[in-house]
Amino acid sequence: MAVRAVRGAVQLERDEPGHMGEQVGALLTAVLERNGLTAEDLISIWFTATPDLHSDFPAAAARGLGLADVPLLCAQELDVEGAMPRVVRVLAHIDTDRPRSEITHVYLGAAAALRKDIAQ
Repeated sequence: MAVRAVRGAVQLERDEPGHMGEQVGALLTAVLERNGLTAEDLISIWFTATPDLHSDFPAAAARGLGLADVPLLCAQELDVEGAMPRVVRVLAHIDTDRPRSEITHVYLGAAAALRKDIAQ
């Protein structure tokens, strides 16, 4: 097994707790499914949110998915002029047998424009 990192992001339509939970939950589910992972494979997850998101913690969505014993951390993304608004990013550290070249990074919806080079 190796420690690898998988990235992802989603742009929210609005800053509401239920919507954030739904969208971040969909992002985490996609990261797990597209990489053949289970909760046991997760080491930790970092979340960042753009400064215009403040209705809830993105990590609350992970807890809602049952990731109760995975260390989670939320931080605010840099406030860069012209950056895409209402974005939650994720950096998950995982245990996997997959080589780095087979890790699938997940950028949902409009957030795919953030990393056209690795978005699936």
